[in-house]
Amino acid sequence: MIKSRPAAPRMHGAAALLPALRERIARHALPPGAKLLESELSREFGVSRAKVRDAFGALEQRGLIRRIPNRGAVVAKLDLSQVFEIYAVREMLEGLCVRLATQRSKPSSWQDLVRLFGRPMEALVKRGDFEEYIANLDRLRSRTIEAAGNAVLADMLDSINDKTREIQRRIIILPGRAAEGLKQHRAVLAAMRKGDAFEAEELRRGNIRSSREYLERFQNFVL
Repeated sequence: MIKSRPAAPRMHGAAALLPALRERIARHALPPGAKLLESELSREFGVSRAKVRDAFGALEQRGLIRRIPNRGAVVAKLDLSQVFEIYAVREMLEGLCVRLATQRSKPSSWQDLVRLFGRPMEALVKRGDFEEYIANLDRLRSRTIEAAGNAVLADMLDSINDKTREIQRRIIILPGRAAEGLKQHRAVLAAMRKGDAFEAEELRRGNIRSSREYLERFQNFVL
């Protein structure tokens, strides 16, 4: 079981509303099918209902909620076919991101992550500290997106991550997945460290395919 970290202090105001809702949906604090109430969110964040509706529009554009006549806004639910379609797109985009990041950065800039994904990550797997393991994966993901330097790609990957983050977390705790995933991430980082952008891309795509295979195998436990 993934140990939960202490909740971050709540932020208020219009600037906090959309990020907070995205985070709650991604972590299933607002699960699929949950209803979003304008009046409650307006009071919680201290914003007008018009600002809440603006946030709903942004969430709907990302495919995170649906607005249903006479019912209001509800968190969208992905069916199995949609999840696999997203993973097919994710494989291509994650591979592209790694290739661009490798091409646009110095090989030596990845050395700290090569070290992190060595013994420190291995120790996390051995003691079952999946929360810290996932935090380090997020660190790698953020660094790669930043190094890729493509705003359109970053937005697309963020949208995919919002929809599938909880599924990714559930896959990681499946039997053997964390250890296997670590090997794959090490291989990707080794290719990035030597500046081989196309090898890194193929290895990252293989990592996503492997994750999808685990999802297909254990879908009754994950979805």
